[in-house]
Amino acid sequence: MIRLENVVSDRGSRYAVTGGVVAGRAGIDAFLRDLKREKKFAKATHNSWAAILSDEGPVRNDDGESGAGAVILKMLDREGLTDCVVVVTRWYGGVHLGGDRFAHVVTCVRAFLEAWRKDTG
Repeated sequence: MIRLENVVSDRGSRYAVTGGVVAGRAGIDAFLRDLKREKKFAKATHNSWAAILSDEGPVRNDDGESGAGAVILKMLDREGLTDCVVVVTRWYGGVHLGGDRFAHVVTCVRAFLEAWRKDTG
């Protein structure tokens, strides 16, 4: 598991990214359960995620951050990364970020992919 906290802070909102290898949808569910065992992740406003599973194809969940799962999925597809879930966590700071939130999701996923390449390279 790779976790990068405080990747982006903007107008009170904070972002983190977590990811790791999973086996199927059950693996994703277990990964999310483990992540949310930590109180701060359980209380986060959004835990948006995506994965490309070798046996089921693409799966994603915006968790209320409309469109975030699609952004993560697109980046995983470009990277050719399968059987790995990436979760972008946001703690809402009280100010709507508009389209900037997508740039922050991209920044988080890029940071994860860079760490992933170093870890597995």
